[in-house]
Amino acid sequence: MISKGKLKELANEAINDERIFLKLLEDTLSKKDEIRFKSNNILNFISEKYPNKLYKKWDFFSDMLDSKNHYQRNIAINILANISKIDTEKKFEKNFDKYFDNISSNRTMVAGQAAINSGKIAKAKPHLQSKITEILLNIDKIHKGKQTELMKAYAINAFNDYFDDYGDKEKILKFVKEQFNSDSPKTKKAASEFLNKWNK
Repeated sequence: MISKGKLKELANEAINDERIFLKLLEDTLSKKDEIRFKSNNILNFISEKYPNKLYKKWDFFSDMLDSKNHYQRNIAINILANISKIDTEKKFEKNFDKYFDNISSNRTMVAGQAAINSGKIAKAKPHLQSKITEILLNIDKIHKGKQTELMKAYAINAFNDYFDDYGDKEKILKFVKEQFNSDSPKTKKAASEFLNKWNK
């Protein structure tokens, strides 16, 4: 695990040196876990703190959503969500279906990341909130993996990001309250924490 201080140092090096930056992008495609993991951590940090640096590489990450490699799709899911907040050219809208198709993946790691990060996208793009909400409310029908109950916890976590801004709060609250009957302890806990925070 890279320390926060070291992560910031490596990110700054990449921002100030185009060769290092391009090498990081190349390393996200590496078949070696250690190389790909390190690159992902640094780029994720950059996408959160300096999203403009990665926005010009939107298509690079968008293309990764088509990868058969679920690790690469995971990287793209996280980074595109982080930089969607500065997406003035509405690039995400063109990638909407490709992005959210990942929720139907039978790999919970990929589907879960897409679900969790959808809250960031909904916050950044209010006009997509209703569309995203419908996907999250029906996540157990969309996800093709075995962990459908766990996926509901990820949906609840996503709702946290934009619930305060959302118009039809009752629809979300109804969904969350139903999760007290979930078989997943994590989902029950997420529901309890959500209602303690928002249902006042």
